[in-house]
Amino acid sequence: MELKKYQYHDVNFRGTIDRVTYATTNPEGQPRTKYANVYLPYGYDPADKQTKYNVLYLMHGGGGNADAWLDCCKVKNMLDYCFAEKLAQPMIVVFPSFYKEQISRVGEPVADVERTKVLQFLPEVTAELLPAVESRYNTYTADTSPEGLRASRAHRGFGGFSMGSCTTWYNFLQNLPYFRTFLPLSGDCWVVCSKGGELHPAETAKHLCDAAAAAKAEGLDFRIYAATGDQDPADPAMTPQIEEMKKYPDVFVYDEDPTKGNLHYAVAEGEVHAYEAVYNYLYSYLPYLFQ
Repeated sequence: MELKKYQYHDVNFRGTIDRVTYATTNPEGQPRTKYANVYLPYGYDPADKQTKYNVLYLMHGGGGNADAWLDCCKVKNMLDYCFAEKLAQPMIVVFPSFYKEQISRVGEPVADVERTKVLQFLPEVTAELLPAVESRYNTYTADTSPEGLRASRAHRGFGGFSMGSCTTWYNFLQNLPYFRTFLPLSGDCWVVCSKGGELHPAETAKHLCDAAAAAKAEGLDFRIYAATGDQDPADPAMTPQIEEMKKYPDVFVYDEDPTKGNLHYAVAEGEVHAYEAVYNYLYSYLPYLFQ
């Protein structure tokens, strides 16, 4: 698949940004209040309970926060344009944070520390984040019990940039019953170790295959739409991992056509590790996420 580049457009029918807050705890058990920014497409009417929306959760990179995607690129304008021009079905897009504290990080990143923070976030996804969002907005979730959230998984996706991509792979491993669509952008899976896609691609792919096979045995399907740039330091980690995943064709059905198969991967020429690059990958995949 050839990735497209988005150009800014003036859009008359623009969505809005809302904010949802929810209670959680930090690793020490202390209460914390967190927020996520929520993009609501133009025409969203809270009183219209008959119109339901798919939900995409989009995670920031390391050191970022729930504002990072909106601050660092034209993602809102791109969403407005795609929905106004009917290039994709209008959806709700949620921008959360995997950090427990208001100040995400001080100083240079330490890979294993970042990995630990992602792991600490995973139970929060299904226990607190999803219920807070999907009880507030008009989604396909009839109730926010674990059973209700699993029943609506076909209408829910998770994606992210860099450490947000790492978070996406972890959600595939641990929360697959709650999501059908995954959008890992410029980041590999760290289940084996930090930069595991580069250092241990075969073992990393086997972990992902085992999770996918277990889900398949329960009748759960999935879709992975992955991308990076050829000048992005994530490329040497993502590409070997994807190549190893292709070696399990009974589980991962790779196809360059995003309307076929369940594993898709594209590498953009000349693109680097930046929000201004990865929001174009979202732009390219957006029409297919909930097809």
